[in-house]
Amino acid sequence: MAAFISHLTIDCSDAYSLSEWWKPVLGYVDVPGDPNLPGHDECMITDPDGAGVNVLFIEVPEGKTTKNRLHLDLRPRADLRDTEIERVIAHGATVLADRRGKYGPGSGWVVFADPEGNEFCILRSQAEVAEQAASEDAPA
Repeated sequence: MAAFISHLTIDCSDAYSLSEWWKPVLGYVDVPGDPNLPGHDECMITDPDGAGVNVLFIEVPEGKTTKNRLHLDLRPRADLRDTEIERVIAHGATVLADRRGKYGPGSGWVVFADPEGNEFCILRSQAEVAEQAASEDAPA
């Protein structure tokens, strides 16, 4: 037997506010029948399609002090990477590092921080990855 990931937990200072910030980034919603409310010290959000891992925000007394040892790598569901990057910047994400083009044209990602400083990355969409692979396989 093997285990599976039930949910990903993110420590934070304000569980409600951070869960509200992340919902539009991920396209997630509150767990049906268990709404998150201001003042809750634990707030879970879920993928409405049931395809993604639930994310639980739990308030802790200490603040973030170093780089996360675990972070989210996100792929756009429908848009292109650069469109998604502009969307999360407009939503208030902070750019920490721009690694686009690191491995050649069209490659790479951007590293961001959420309002509490938790790092996450935006990668290319599956369509962009497939398009690049197809162009590399095409005869010259």
